[in-house]
Amino acid sequence: MQVLQAGQHKWIYLEVQPEMVTNIAKQAGFETKLKDTQRSLQIDLSAPRRQAPLLLFDAADPANLGWFSRCQFYVDGRTGLVMQTPLSLANKRDRGGRAQVNAVRLSIAKELPATFRLPGKQPLTEHVFYALLLDFLQALFNTGVAVCGSGVVQPLAGRTETVSSRN
Repeated sequence: MQVLQAGQHKWIYLEVQPEMVTNIAKQAGFETKLKDTQRSLQIDLSAPRRQAPLLLFDAADPANLGWFSRCQFYVDGRTGLVMQTPLSLANKRDRGGRAQVNAVRLSIAKELPATFRLPGKQPLTEHVFYALLLDFLQALFNTGVAVCGSGVVQPLAGRTETVSSRN
């Protein structure tokens, strides 16, 4: 981890190792495809042998209350940001434009404001980040990740149909 300064602004630069991210994703049960850029690491995650959809569910649906009470990660449905983390999530789509139920795209921001803190005001280090990443990937398989609000990220599990008028 480095601290960068641009004028009066300070940034934390995470030195995320792509090999380590790949190993963590494999440990969690995902197949990966990585693209490393200067400011982020983009990972296409898929679980082709998984029979059920990844546990990415609509937090607003009362039918999903059981998952919501257990989840530890929340995704802003409009932006795809995983709240209070350096992660962003997006759906992977098939050729017909439908969200794939066993695949997502994850982006890891490498540049963060120096004031960035995890929940509980814990500072972010590479070691803490790798533990956070493993917890997030395991949540997609086991406990669930809540999508809060509608927008670019579409839920994959639970009751995912939208209610609309039939006029």
